[in-house]
Amino acid sequence: MSSEKTNKTIPSTSPLGRSGGANILSKIVADKRKEVELKKSIIPVSQYEASALFERKTNSLAQALRNSDTGIISEFKRRSPSKNTINQNANVGQVAKGYENAGVCGMSVLTDIKYFGGSIEDLVLARASVNLPLLRKEFIISEYQILEAKAYGADVILLIAAVLTREEIKKFSELAKSLGLDVLLEVHNEEELHKSIMPSIDMLGVNNRNLKTFEVSLETSKSLSNLIPDDFVKVSESGISSIEAIKELKEYGYQGFLIGENFMKTDNPGESAITFIKDLKK
Repeated sequence: MSSEKTNKTIPSTSPLGRSGGANILSKIVADKRKEVELKKSIIPVSQYEASALFERKTNSLAQALRNSDTGIISEFKRRSPSKNTINQNANVGQVAKGYENAGVCGMSVLTDIKYFGGSIEDLVLARASVNLPLLRKEFIISEYQILEAKAYGADVILLIAAVLTREEIKKFSELAKSLGLDVLLEVHNEEELHKSIMPSIDMLGVNNRNLKTFEVSLETSKSLSNLIPDDFVKVSESGISSIEAIKELKEYGYQGFLIGENFMKTDNPGESAITFIKDLKK
């Protein structure tokens, strides 16, 4: 694929839907606050702290990406609001093993129920199946969710700058680090990036999706690359479906590439990842 093709705007497959991005995001966060408050009333933090996995030594995704020549972070995702079903019948344990066999650096697990059809149980089932670094992909708005992530076997949490203040990013990332978790901080633009740079972040992820127009362009990762200090592992997210795109982004210092639907939309995500990684290494 020529650079002209990889630079052009990619049609949206936004997980936030196609109408009113900011409003949908606000709705997701509002629903998440209700969900977390309900969980807090049912499961005390002490129960998480007493879980078998809470004292588990975590695996660093940031380190795995630094040591990798491919940088692939695969994903387990059943559906999204805009695409409805992606792979509703996939078995998370089997998919995780397939990804591990393919040699991915880590695996992202969607745990949001309402919008993505995921669950926190998917995380613990993946943990029982593989030793890969596991990222809990979730709309984190409370310290409670970080403790929950640790108790269910996560190695990494995702923080989304678009829904958090600088103070929240600092508080949440410092808690995660105290628990031995890596932190991937996701930004969409320069403003979000500037409020997010702090020592308690391990990886800075640039989401190539414009939340207002839902267009996806690799230019977002390229334009922000020089603004990300070298202390952080650079991760590019959304719209990455070709070998050429990854090779192009590596020129801009990116070491991690989150691939969401590209593998999951196939009958065998693990086999798809094996083929992709083999081609990437050629």
